[in-house]
Amino acid sequence: MLKLFTQDFWDVVARLILRNKITILAGIFVVTIFFSWQWENMRFTYTEANLLPDDHEVNLSYNDFLKTFGEEGNLIVLGVKDSALFSVEHFNAWNRLSDSFKTYAEVETVVSIKDLQKLIKDTENEKFILKPFIKDSITSLNELSKLESDLFKKYPFYDNFLFNAETKTIRTAIYLKKDIVNTAIRKNFIVETLVPKIEAFQAKHNFDVRISGMPYIRTLNSQIIVDEIGWFVAAALLVTSLIFFFFFRSFRATFISLIVVSVGVMWTLGIIGLLNYEITVLTALIPPLIIVIGIPNCIFLINKYQHEVTLHGNKVKSLQRVITKIGNATLMTNVTTASGFATFILTESKLLKEFGVVASLSILAIFILCLLIIPIIYTFLPFPKDRHLEHLNKRWIGGFVDWMEHMVKHERIAIYTTAIVLLIISMIGMNQIKISGSLIEDMPKNTEFFKDIRFFEEEFNGIMPLEIMIDTKRKKGVMKLSTLKRMNELEDVILETPELSKPISVVGLVKYSKQAYYNGNTKFYQLPSSQENNFILAYAKNSSSNVDLLKNFVDSTGQYARITTFMKDVGTDKMERIQENLQNKIDKVFPKERYEVTMTGKALVFQKGTKYLVKNLAISLSLAIFLISLFMAYMFRSGRMIIVSLIPNLLPLLITAGLMGYLGVPIKPSTILVFSIAFGISVDDTIHFLAKYRQELQAHNWKIKTSVYRALRETGISMFYTSIVLFFGFSVFTISSFGGTVALGALVSVTLLFAMLSNLLLLPSLLLSLERSIANKQVLKKPAINIIPEEEDEDLYE
Repeated sequence: MLKLFTQDFWDVVARLILRNKITILAGIFVVTIFFSWQWENMRFTYTEANLLPDDHEVNLSYNDFLKTFGEEGNLIVLGVKDSALFSVEHFNAWNRLSDSFKTYAEVETVVSIKDLQKLIKDTENEKFILKPFIKDSITSLNELSKLESDLFKKYPFYDNFLFNAETKTIRTAIYLKKDIVNTAIRKNFIVETLVPKIEAFQAKHNFDVRISGMPYIRTLNSQIIVDEIGWFVAAALLVTSLIFFFFFRSFRATFISLIVVSVGVMWTLGIIGLLNYEITVLTALIPPLIIVIGIPNCIFLINKYQHEVTLHGNKVKSLQRVITKIGNATLMTNVTTASGFATFILTESKLLKEFGVVASLSILAIFILCLLIIPIIYTFLPFPKDRHLEHLNKRWIGGFVDWMEHMVKHERIAIYTTAIVLLIISMIGMNQIKISGSLIEDMPKNTEFFKDIRFFEEEFNGIMPLEIMIDTKRKKGVMKLSTLKRMNELEDVILETPELSKPISVVGLVKYSKQAYYNGNTKFYQLPSSQENNFILAYAKNSSSNVDLLKNFVDSTGQYARITTFMKDVGTDKMERIQENLQNKIDKVFPKERYEVTMTGKALVFQKGTKYLVKNLAISLSLAIFLISLFMAYMFRSGRMIIVSLIPNLLPLLITAGLMGYLGVPIKPSTILVFSIAFGISVDDTIHFLAKYRQELQAHNWKIKTSVYRALRETGISMFYTSIVLFFGFSVFTISSFGGTVALGALVSVTLLFAMLSNLLLLPSLLLSLERSIANKQVLKKPAINIIPEEEDEDLYE
């Protein structure tokens, strides 16, 4: 196994690559075509990100609810807050718009003001009948005024459902068919039918129509994710190519690098399609990520090639050395980076597993592409011109290298003091980090659909469904008066909670039935007494099937009931307090031996998913540290070296965590990736530095100070180059519309900048301070893997 990484192995690899150029390029072309065929299998997600394992109790409860009552996220709401709506012409136009959606196959039902009906007592036949508020259309202002008066004052059952009696906001509810909610049909209906009809209505009547509801939000949010992939890839290509050109001053080298990373992006998209994964807010980040990670590979390989040709002028020998002397180093650094991402595979979250699989495979793929394409292309190109090699002098960066050496030589106390102070400040900041489990927090704040979310939160107290399912453990148990009274007590708590909307359940229908039994008197909008209940239920049973009081609120057996409320976008802490208050009331009102009550809904599932991820963050990061520690131990055969190498890489993570606390950036599904990603990438610098340091020790008869300073000078420039590329590359994500993606890009960029300084200042300082206990022949003489071969030229990194 170890033989794979010997110099002989890389000599064989170099010969195979350089002697089979056409075959390898043809093979890459065929594989690229194959992956491009897989693009058609890519699916854009039509559901919210489920961060929990499939067998998690919260998911199981949610699935039980869906089995009983069907999909709960199928509601689209249209709203208007405009006094001009209350004219005969405009009011009728609004009702016609609502009615027009009933004809579409994707729509299950539409409920607008026109569809509301009075429940009227038919004494003669001892039953309830339904009578519409509006027979066909409004014909006069008097009729419209009477409708306003009736709805807003006499029928509390409808208040806060289709209208807000205080602000006179009107809305229409469109229920999509449940079997299309999580399919492309939903997207097509919303984008091609719903939105154009609304826009035409707005243009004609000059109304600001607000649209919301989970199907609508998910559709527009997903579309932005898809659109941003192209922007990310273009921006990453532009930024990294500009930086690359600034370093190399060569259009040829820049163009070659762009070809390599572009093929890498094509392979990444092909991997997603081949594995039949969905494009999510996380997997959408991988294509630009591959560009950002691939460019440093190109820098190392092309830099080495250009340096070799200046030494001896032999192009073939130069390319052979590029493969044999850089291949192992880039392999190890790419493996450690891939390991940082691969740790997500070991979590139980499907979303993170898919991200980890695609990212780790793509990183290994971009390494293979760099190693194959760059040397082969250069065999066909003419000898580099003098202007292509001018950057090798790098006098402009000399001041930075001199400053680093000065700090390590003379200011180690200052370096340690700064590190300790930063550590203490960061630990304080870490204690201020909050957890966010909001479904909409990361959504683009400047979009119309996000503003509409806030509108409906203000007018109707939210659109995020929170469901409470009550199992009475016996058939027809829901309609028992004792059950209804218990549900009413729970609804009182919901009504008292400002972050929750008015609950909808069978309780409201029973209250409405009593009001109808007493001829519409609003004083009787309350639960009936035991005696009244018998009369009212008799009326309900005699009613026609069209007066189905229990539809959507009670299952067909009468054993299960649901209470639906909608939640504002609140923080995780507040959501947990709300849940705790409701659970306390549930435990008090519903005896466990007689009832089983479950809180569920998309908002709750997402919040629980975030909490689950936070618990797994420590596991994921620990796995990344453990795996990379194994690499270090395997390469250097030194347990002490593991400790020294981890310190400068863990400190930047702690600093970033402290910054998150001070800046109010919460832990959430997007920012949770920062630590494993940054650790996996930053440790590459450590590997390069320690590999060169070990080689210098052997070359200079174990003179530790000399070896540290030479390693610092020779690796510092490449570490600076790659860190700058990574910094600006990850900064590309800050152009995103999604707050979480912006935070991810900014935090990884800052972490990698701190990691560069830590590896260039703190790591060599530690080696010098601990030289007697770490750097000795027994520890470092025979590593398991020669990352940099013994005969490596001293100026490899210059």
